[in-house]
Amino acid sequence: MPNRLTQLLGCRLPVIQAPMAGVQNSRLTIAACRAGALGSLPAAMLSPEQLHAEILAIRAAVDAPFNVNFFAHRQPETDTDKMQQWLAKLAPYYRELGIDADNIAQGNGRQPFGAAQAEIIAELKPAVVSFHFGLPEAGLLQQVKQSGTKILASATTVDEARWLAEKGVDAVIAQGLEAGGHRSMFRSQVHEQVGTFALLPQIRAALNVPVIAAGGISNAATAHAAQTLGADGIQIGTALLLADEADTSPLHRTALQNPCAQTTALTNLFSGGLARGIVNRFMRENGCIHPDVPPFPLAQNVSAPLRSAAEKQGSDEFSPLWAGQNAPLARSGSAADIIMETASGFMA
Repeated sequence: MPNRLTQLLGCRLPVIQAPMAGVQNSRLTIAACRAGALGSLPAAMLSPEQLHAEILAIRAAVDAPFNVNFFAHRQPETDTDKMQQWLAKLAPYYRELGIDADNIAQGNGRQPFGAAQAEIIAELKPAVVSFHFGLPEAGLLQQVKQSGTKILASATTVDEARWLAEKGVDAVIAQGLEAGGHRSMFRSQVHEQVGTFALLPQIRAALNVPVIAAGGISNAATAHAAQTLGADGIQIGTALLLADEADTSPLHRTALQNPCAQTTALTNLFSGGLARGIVNRFMRENGCIHPDVPPFPLAQNVSAPLRSAAEKQGSDEFSPLWAGQNAPLARSGSAADIIMETASGFMA
């Protein structure tokens, strides 16, 4: 029977390479496309000029569909008092690492999808665009639809999935609690989150559009389990962190291959948004979720200097080591080998 997802997206395998900002650029996207998957380019940390150049680079390298991923969060106003309160809390770390707290960058971190990004999509018309944290406002979403681009979006609950389907997305990514990196939650609370293999069949029963399983899909066996529970395809991220074509840092790679990778937790310490990563000193000493952390993505302004200074000393204790709960199953090798081995379980 033809696969609904590959028919919709035009890729050969029912596999999406998860967009992973900070650990990849177009090189991993291209490798995933060449393997037959839908390669993904994370765009939330790219300027419009960088985004334009990366899309053209992918087009020049492969004649295959690919996905451009955006964040759809609402940018918060900077609360100076809250930022200073959090900075004071972390002052002992700044002193320990020799950081001047008076020279902290005041940028906005990850950018939400806006007019500049919509213009690029309208111009270059990538085959697929995906959104995290819901969807952009109606006018921008309509502009994407008019370009002919297929639209995917992530849901962490059945309610979110229904909302996305009502807004006209072409397929829904069911992001279970196991998944590494930022939770896509936008109409729910963390206590409502469930694992992939509970979320997937519930969303499958609720929707008629294709459903992609994400979270904990790390090898052929977990891919097969997702297929059995009704997934039309799978999205893999943590499984590719050790791929040759990923830009995962040496410290991050080492952590993934140590027993400590068996312990991950949701934390808001690094960006202000809930994200799953390997537990390190920063998380242990402050509690993984702290009420005083500035909202996403502003907290990064305070945590980034700690990461930078510690990494220069060869330490990952202040780094966001994003990884899913099945991180111990990640293995080194080419992206093509990892994708094909995982996909073999889904197509069995």
